[in-house]
Amino acid sequence: MSLLVLTGVESFYRASQALFGVSLAIEDGEVVALMGRNGMGKTTTINSILGLVRPRAGSIRFAGRELAGLRPHSIARLGLGLVPEGRRCFPNLTVEENLLVAARGNEWTLERVTELFPRLGERRSQYANTLSGGEQQMLAIGRALMTNPRLLILDEATEGLAPVIRQDIWAAIRKLKAAGQSILVVDKTLSELLPVADRCFVLEKGATVFAGAPEALTPELQDRYLGV
Repeated sequence: MSLLVLTGVESFYRASQALFGVSLAIEDGEVVALMGRNGMGKTTTINSILGLVRPRAGSIRFAGRELAGLRPHSIARLGLGLVPEGRRCFPNLTVEENLLVAARGNEWTLERVTELFPRLGERRSQYANTLSGGEQQMLAIGRALMTNPRLLILDEATEGLAPVIRQDIWAAIRKLKAAGQSILVVDKTLSELLPVADRCFVLEKGATVFAGAPEALTPELQDRYLGV
């Protein structure tokens, strides 16, 4: 049984339809890339999975359970951890407090997160609003991991970060994959995203237009669906 399956999902913002039959699937331990140009429905798909947008048609099943109709906090407690676009750390809490406030379960601990991101250990007593953008992204990932998610969702994993910080984030994603963490990741850095992904799903105007292995996403398809 797949960990997450979307089938024919249609979502709206009031009267405006944003998703037109989106389908995708994630198996346990897979890293799946959700791709597409800006405004093609990637964040809406994530919001639909998490109950922040309620689909009007289709099915979203996680670990065999239908998510439609559940409230976002109930969905999160089933084992979905989100690293949102824009990070959204708690600015007036320290690094340590940001991590501990999300703690649930015992697999991911403060020590394990700071082992994955040593910078967070060095800055554990600093307030989140004093961190660089890259450090805040590390904190956002660490905070999501502290919920001990079965599925980690990264929305724009490295957008706007300096190259050296992007490399740190991708190194962490590779370590998470090696440890068997299931991940759904949105990112535009194809040179880093494609090698770590087991499968890719591409959205065009709110619909799934490609589903397959990264090596099947030819340069021609990349130009057609992902080029500027």
